[in-house]
Amino acid sequence: MTRPHAKAIFIHGNGGGTAEGGWLPTVQRELERAGLEVTNRTFPDNVKARAKYWLPFITELGADENTILVGHSSGAVAALRYAENHRILGSVLVGACYTDLGDPTERVSGYYSDPWNWSAIKANQQWILQYASPDDPYIPVAEARYIAKQLSAKYFELPKRGHFEDRKFSELAPAIMKQITSK
Repeated sequence: MTRPHAKAIFIHGNGGGTAEGGWLPTVQRELERAGLEVTNRTFPDNVKARAKYWLPFITELGADENTILVGHSSGAVAALRYAENHRILGSVLVGACYTDLGDPTERVSGYYSDPWNWSAIKANQQWILQYASPDDPYIPVAEARYIAKQLSAKYFELPKRGHFEDRKFSELAPAIMKQITSK
């Protein structure tokens, strides 16, 4: 049995990412079959993924204290920033970073100019699942490990998964359902 009114909002990555990219549609179907309400929409400004558009869009999609934010890459960074100032049920961070990695495209997104309030991110949700891969070509694994340490996240480091851009992510839906049914 799922938590009453629990729902998930998926947040894809930048660079033209969409709701149909990678594992998002597959995991959406798996969660819906398990009885979870899922919102999976292509975000505005999906090339640059700027905070000034994405964070209000998360609110427009109905994020609240019964919401799980499931973010991939820039979407995971958006989930982190959203949780700094909003209560949510939990978050799933896939391929997350906390610096702009020296990338001008990331720098203009607006996520990295302010210091991170790790204690607020942690306090505003009941749980955090985090996935990283040591062979991610974009995000050094040290970035993910640092985030996991700051947030005391349930951290999963999966080898040979790159930036988690495949259509399959078989571990994810069962892990989310376990979190919400154990509360």
